[in-house]
Amino acid sequence: MKLEIDSFSGYRIYPSKGKLFVRGDSKVFRFASSKNASLFLQRKNPRKIAWTVVYRRMHKKGITEEVAKKRSRKTVKHQRGIVGADLATIAARRNQTAAVRTQQRLAAITKAKSEKKEKETKKAKPARPTGSTAPKVSKQQMKGAKQNVKMKSGLQ
Repeated sequence: MKLEIDSFSGYRIYPSKGKLFVRGDSKVFRFASSKNASLFLQRKNPRKIAWTVVYRRMHKKGITEEVAKKRSRKTVKHQRGIVGADLATIAARRNQTAAVRTQQRLAAITKAKSEKKEKETKKAKPARPTGSTAPKVSKQQMKGAKQNVKMKSGLQ
């Protein structure tokens, strides 16, 4: 059994009941009663007429028992480890006192300074001894590339 819906009021129209109105542009309107048809032809707005389904839906009438209150989902906070450290080390750092933190910072600074000094002292020393008499040889020469040798005679 197919039930139609009233174009004006939104009520159900049972088979063999109601009126059918076809407009000039071939749009079909169905009405449950002549009252609905009359109000439609008077161009009344169903949203402003209190007994229509559209009005009741718009003004939230009679839907309290049907729809239960929507439950809102609470966001759950998760703590995740950062790339360099796992969750345990992060928690340990958070629980540290300020004094311990400053002590660690000073230790790291002194360590960095000592490493820098060692690097500078290594740079100051020459890579190979200055007194060696071995001729300088390029990488290409080591691999066996031909050399451009200038003649020491007057032709050059």
